[in-house]
Amino acid sequence: MQENWEPKILAFLCNWCSYAGADLAGTSRIQYPPNIRVVRVPCSGRINPLFILKALQSGIDGVLVSGCHPGDCHYLSGNYIGRRKSATLKRFLEYLGFEEGRVQFSWVSAAEGGRFSQVVDEVTQDIKKLGPPRRFVKRENSRDPGVEGSSEQRKKDRTLEPLNP
Repeated sequence: MQENWEPKILAFLCNWCSYAGADLAGTSRIQYPPNIRVVRVPCSGRINPLFILKALQSGIDGVLVSGCHPGDCHYLSGNYIGRRKSATLKRFLEYLGFEEGRVQFSWVSAAEGGRFSQVVDEVTQDIKKLGPPRRFVKRENSRDPGVEGSSEQRKKDRTLEPLNP
């Protein structure tokens, strides 16, 4: 592992609470690691788990999903749906072989700028401990014709030979 490696973390933040908490942290000049890239979503319950899998496959080192505290959702039950999805996704990722902690979930309200900073710092430290992902990441040269397992080889593997009568 490289000593100067810094993780890339994608954060899906609820528009009403977590994104507002991140905004409060920024306007209050509360420091947090710059490793995070934010995707603003209407509600944590609307995040498709495939987005998280695609992010990990594309080379993102960690994912943070953050929404309103349970019971405080602007869409009434969206964060409960998000909580159920997160529990199911966590078991699925474990089954696929992802390290525990590569995807994390949290609740941050609009008035918790300091808490948002703390969550981002904890997630960044956890991902640094895990290091770069070694599994399920697309390789840059996977489409080269000379590489074993290339698209041409896969086409050959899928073709069926005619049956001899």
